[in-house]
Amino acid sequence: MNISSISDSDILSEYVRRFSIKAGGRLKSSRESADHFRGYYANASKREQFVVCFLNGQNRILSTETMFIGSLTTSAVYPREVLQRVLDLGAAAVVLSHNHPSGEVTPSSSDRAVTKKLQTALSAIDVDVLDHIIIGGLEFFSFADHHLL
Repeated sequence: MNISSISDSDILSEYVRRFSIKAGGRLKSSRESADHFRGYYANASKREQFVVCFLNGQNRILSTETMFIGSLTTSAVYPREVLQRVLDLGAAAVVLSHNHPSGEVTPSSSDRAVTKKLQTALSAIDVDVLDHIIIGGLEFFSFADHHLL
């Protein structure tokens, strides 16, 4: 196969096939979580997106969904919408993620604030936020690994 004949959609399909964890699977580390989420951002190089992985009481994946799509530098996140989806799915925990199209993975003050807001809202209904992963190109930042949760 000629490498120039490989399309972006072929690359995305292969990445999702290799790294995306299906419903019923588990995210065992921040690296595994980053790999799982990265496929959701493959076509989002110019826009921030906010993706949530919903987990059951045994931390098995119920669903992973893109919740919000924003602009180049920001994505509005509405905790009420996340809570509603948690209730719809009967989730017991979540792993949050969003991308930084700039490639810089250091969390902004807004990233920290929205994480805290979601953590507070979800804890009110006994749902744990296990991590918040920021994806920037091949790099990632884990709030849990940096003891920010």
